[in-house]
Formats: sequence, C-alpha cells, structure tokens
Amino acid sequence: MTGEAAEGRVVVDLSGKDVLPFLQGLVTNDVLPLAKGPGLVWAALLTPQGKYLADFFVGHLPDGRMILDLPAPLADATLKRLTMYRLRADVRMAPTDLQVGRGIDDAPEGALPDPRHPGLGWRLYGNAPGGPETTDWDAIRVAHVIPESGIELLPEDAYILEAGFERLHGVDFRKGCYVGQEVTARMKHKTELRKGLVRVLVEGQAVPGSTVLSGERDVGRLFTTAGGRGIAHLRLDRAEGVMQAGSAVVRLDPDWPEAARG
Repeated sequence: MTGEAAEGRVVVDLSGKDVLPFLQGLVTNDVLPLAKGPGLVWAALLTPQGKYLADFFVGHLPDGRMILDLPAPLADATLKRLTMYRLRADVRMAPTDLQVGRGIDDAPEGALPDPRHPGLGWRLYGNAPGGPETTDWDAIRVAHVIPESGIELLPEDAYILEAGFERLHGVDFRKGCYVGQEVTARMKHKTELRKGLVRVLVEGQAVPGSTVLSGERDVGRLFTTAGGRGIAHLRLDRAEGVMQAGSAVVRLDPDWPEAARG
C-alpha cells in the first residue's frame, strides 16, 4: 500500500556527518531531533530579510536515509542555495527516484506522520508510485488553513508567521540562529501581526489570487477555495463585513478561531 501519489515533489538524498548541523543553521525549524530516529520535520528556507524562499520536509526514513522532500518548482533553486551555504561542511545532496505517497487512512508500514497537522495524515517514501488522488486535499488544507507552495506561499513575498508556520509546527523559536531568524523573531515578539492567512466563507467563484475588496479598499487576496470556504491573506484590521473577490462574496469565517492571528 503506497497511498495516493503526491504529485510535484522531488526527493533528494542527504548524506555526510554534518547534514543535521548544517541544516540547523539555515532553516526555520529544529531538525536535530531527527538524529534520534525516523520522523519528518517541516521547515522553510528564508531570505536574510525573513521572506519565504521554499518549504520542505527534512526526513529521517525508517531505513536510515536522510532526505529532503521539496516542491518540484522550487527544488533547483533551493538546492543551489543550500550548496552555496555548504562551504566546507560534510554534506552531500543527490537526486533520488523515490516516490512520495500520502493518505489519511490507516498508515502503512514505514509511513511517517505529516508534522503540520493530523488532518494531513501520513507520507510514505518508496520506489512504487502512489495511486490516483481520491482525497480532496484542498478541502483539508482550507479546513485547517494550511498554505501550499506556489499558491499561498510565494517566494520572496510571504512571511512565514503570516502564513501560519508557528501554528503548523514549521518554526522553532528556541533553536538558535538561522537565515532570516532576526526578522522572524522580531515579528513574533515585538509586533502584532496585521496580516495573515485566515479561513473565509466564499459565495461564488473567484480565480486564486483574486484581490479581496472591502468597499473600495484592497484588503488582501483570496487563494484556495473548497466547499464554500477559502484561504485568504488579509489585512486583519480592515477585513470586516461583506467583502468581494472577483464575482465572489467573501466573509470572515466566524468558526475559524485563529482569524485574529492567521
């Protein structure tokens, strides 16, 4: 059993004695616990100014392999940047033919829990291709406001705290320095987020990325929609009442408890 194929992913093999310390100094999350055994850590690579470049899973597989599971459109640029930072560290990165399967039913042997949210189930890495997609993953992402690379997460545009990385276990504020850490920590401790991803109610149709208007004011963008709800990035102090995105009517979802924080 391999689950459903997670399309658009690239899996890279990591080797060398410095892999985890090397990544620890670069990415937003604490990867050192992976030295203790199998698991997945979701993390991001940021610009020095604290903006999102890429997100990925760092994995310790049950067979002992260390891997990166990356969005295919960002893989080349991400690996090039990691190589630039590598300097003399004993770290090697090599492409693999591993396929990524995922599911929300009973996890097969060797599967690892998706660390972002229990609703995302598990991920499995192997040589067998996954089956066709039967789960409405967009609906799951919308239900829990989970951003996706290339949709809600745009390189050199998004800030991870506005995108919910803290809530989704993608950033650790106790791990020490990493690229973009100073800006991220300042956003966490010294400011109140005025913008963020929230769940909204949507009546009608809108193209992902449509501008959300409150009256004549631009208050953000509407992204993924499913089942009458959507993920929107909004200016929280201006998003109120009935809003418009294309031909769709948009309202804050009163059942989304994180609305005030993204």
